[in-house]
Amino acid sequence: MELRDPQKNYNKMSQTDLQAFTPDWNWATYFKEINLVEAGDINVHQPEFFKAANTTFASTPIEDWKTYLRWHLIRATAPELSQNFVNEDYNFNQATLRGTKQIKPRWKRVVTSEDGEIGEALGKLYVAENFPPEAKARALELIDNLKEALRDRIKTLEWMDEPTKQEALKKLAAFGVKIGYPDKWLDYSLLRVDRGPFVLNALRAENFAANRDLNKIGKPVDRTDWGMTPPTVNAYYNPTMNEIVFPAGILQPPFFNAKADDAVNYGGIGCVIRQSARLVVAAIG
Repeated sequence: MELRDPQKNYNKMSQTDLQAFTPDWNWATYFKEINLVEAGDINVHQPEFFKAANTTFASTPIEDWKTYLRWHLIRATAPELSQNFVNEDYNFNQATLRGTKQIKPRWKRVVTSEDGEIGEALGKLYVAENFPPEAKARALELIDNLKEALRDRIKTLEWMDEPTKQEALKKLAAFGVKIGYPDKWLDYSLLRVDRGPFVLNALRAENFAANRDLNKIGKPVDRTDWGMTPPTVNAYYNPTMNEIVFPAGILQPPFFNAKADDAVNYGGIGCVIRQSARLVVAAIG
C-alpha cells in the first residue's frame, strides 16, 4: 500500500545521508561506474527496502551474489541469445507461467525488440507509411472539439462549486496534446548497431537508453519526450505533465480513420480521448 502513497515515496536524502543509511554499499563508486558525476540529492522511494538490502549486502557471501547476478544477466538476455536459450526462456516464462501455446515467429520477436530499443527509428518509417500530416491534423481537430465540449460541461456541473470549476478550467486550458509522433525525433547516432551478435546490439541499446536518462539529471524536464513509440496501439494520460498522448498506432481503423465520417471517429477514438480528458477534472478537488 505504501507504494501507492506519493508522500511515502518522496524521501529526499543527500548522498552523505544515503551512504550512512546503507553503509555496506559504496554509492560513490556506483555513481562513478554509471557515469553519474553530479548525482545531487537522491529521492529514496522506499527507505525500508534499502535498509533490508543493506543487511543482505553484509550477510550474503560474494559467491552467492555472483551466481545471482549471473542468473539475472542470462535471464534478461535469453531472448536475444542462441536458440537453446530462446527455447528455454519461452518454455518457462511463456509456456509454463503464462500458458502460451506457441512461440511468436522470429520476425515478430525482432520487430518487438526494435520497437523497444529503437522505437522512434522504427516509428519514423511507420509514420511515413501509415500516418500522413492530414491524419494528424484531423485528429487534433477532433480533440480540440472534445476539449471545448468538456469546457462547456465543466461550467454547468452542479456538483462542483465555482472555485473548483475555475481550477478545472485552468487545468484544461493547460492540457497538453501529443498526436501521432514526436515533434523532435530521437537521435540514435551514438548507438552502434552492427551485424554482430544480436545480444550485443540489444545490450548497447539498453546502455544508450540508460545514459540518455542519466543525462537528464539536473536539466529542465523535456516536454517533447514520449512514453510510447509511434507504432504502439495504445494511449495514455500523464498526470504529472497534464497531457494526453495518442501514438499513430492507435490512430488507425477501427479506432480512427482520417477519411471517415466524424460520427465514426467520435464513436471510435473519441470516447477514449474523452475519458482521458475527464481525468483532468478528476484530479481537481
